Amino acid sequence: MKLAQKLAVNYLRARLNIIALVSKKKAAKKAFQIFCTPYYKSKKKYPPLFDKGEKISFDLEGHRIKGFRFNHPQENKVLLIHGFESSVKTFDRYIIPFIKKGYEVIAFDAPAHGRSEGKQIILPLYITMLEKIFEQFGPINRFISHSFGGLALAHFLEKMPNGAFAKAVFIAPATETTTAIDSFFKFLDLPVEIRTAFDQHIIDKGGVAPSYFSVHRAIKNITSKILWIHDEDDQLTPIKDVLKVKQENHLHVEYLITTGLGHHKIIRDNNVIRRISEFL
Repeated sequence: MKLAQKLAVNYLRARLNIIALVSKKKAAKKAFQIFCTPYYKSKKKYPPLFDKGEKISFDLEGHRIKGFRFNHPQENKVLLIHGFESSVKTFDRYIIPFIKKGYEVIAFDAPAHGRSEGKQIILPLYITMLEKIFEQFGPINRFISHSFGGLALAHFLEKMPNGAFAKAVFIAPATETTTAIDSFFKFLDLPVEIRTAFDQHIIDKGGVAPSYFSVHRAIKNITSKILWIHDEDDQLTPIKDVLKVKQENHLHVEYLITTGLGHHKIIRDNNVIRRISEFL
């Protein structure tokens, strides 16, 4: 970790602990805001390919959500769904192969990501975004997701009408929200009292515990065929969470477990892209 990052982490830790002396509830609320705020944005320009795409957008809770559409109109449509602190740029290598397959390709930057407006992203908002895209630009019958986008997609699919006719790809999905929260609290080295209040804040805000937001839970209610791709060396979305799902032998889910690609390289691996193209 660089010195500037260490100083920022120490500052956040100290600030949250000071707030907690006054109110655990206020400290938890502030911690939740930090947890939902993407601090990194890639400064790389969108690849030239995106200049050829049709720019599309819609409003979501007061923010303009911006995206691209390629090869419109086609009967088969594939939606590309990126992860936390990412953007549609992540999927640039997927666009041409699916255009060649005759697909219409749709991709949006989530709130607070890429070209879209906003400062924070929470899972229910991401799910609502997918619902809006399906309503305005669908129907969509093919989905490719990565990381946090996979968690959002799982919750969308379990309520999707005619889901049995769809196919979806989860690339290194954030399988358990509780795991992400555990990592966040370990990283900031925050006391258990704030964590208890943090979980309660989520319950107060959404009506369910953090454990509800789980691919493991949702996948039991999904009827779509799924290809789940995960790397054994993924440090952000650990394989141990995936194996718990795999052991249940869901007939609509097939797995591709890779080695040495981690959480980010996996999405751009040629063999992975080829397998996804074959599946969809």
